[in-house]
Amino acid sequence: MISASKFVSVIILILMSSFSKTRNEEEDAAKWKLVWQDEFNYSGLPDPKKWSYETGHVRNEEKQFYTAARKDNVCALNGKLIITGRKENFPNQFYKKGNNDWRYENEFAHYTSASIHTKEYEGWKYGKIEVRAKLPTGKGMWPAIWMMGTNHDSAGWPVCGEIDIMEFVGSDPEYVHGSLHFSDPKTGYRSGGSKISNTSADTFHTYAVEWDKIKINFCRDGVIYHSFPIDEAGAGSENPFRKPFYLKINLAMGATWPGPIDDKILPQKFIIDYVRVYKKTNAAK
Repeated sequence: MISASKFVSVIILILMSSFSKTRNEEEDAAKWKLVWQDEFNYSGLPDPKKWSYETGHVRNEEKQFYTAARKDNVCALNGKLIITGRKENFPNQFYKKGNNDWRYENEFAHYTSASIHTKEYEGWKYGKIEVRAKLPTGKGMWPAIWMMGTNHDSAGWPVCGEIDIMEFVGSDPEYVHGSLHFSDPKTGYRSGGSKISNTSADTFHTYAVEWDKIKINFCRDGVIYHSFPIDEAGAGSENPFRKPFYLKINLAMGATWPGPIDDKILPQKFIIDYVRVYKKTNAAK
């Protein structure tokens, strides 16, 4: 039997632990100030004051055609943004007869999806960029939450830098990936990253980067699983990770990394609960 004095001591320890946890949570929250968000508490197309679209066959010889402002591929409903990858014949508005470039050579695309971004509206240097989402699964799927330097058009890639907050690929279904890409004076290109077990793929998880002038931390559900020292991309002001980046969210399909598409699983949905951007503040006193 526990003595009265030991019982009191246990109660005190429990209360102290609870108080400490509450204080830590309050102090952590005080480090960040919400500066931009989309909670998708509306119906229809993404907010046109926040999001733009990529259109066409864009990169990596992916199979999908990105459509613009098409509800069949991207739509807010019941507080969620849903990006849908479909198998269908869709006219390629950039078709050029006799052109052998993969982006233009076919009159019809056989898959459609959506890619939205903040390029025309917002870019951020440092902060916490956080997206809560549920991923599509299956062979050929390639959902991504990522960032590109706002100087992409003038500097080109990889000089502008790239931050992949979350990538999932059908050829590696056990993991989700967080990584960076940038230019290296010696090799012309470098990347770095890590991956975390893709547990409970059918539920929502919160994917984020916490980015300051020293490092970029990659997080899932508040747990840091990879940290990148920014100086690895250069000590001077030309380091791309000391410049603003804009945000992209897309569902790609096919190409080398995710592998061939399993048509039987389509359509697939990439569901985004919210997007939130925070800036660092002083810790609570």
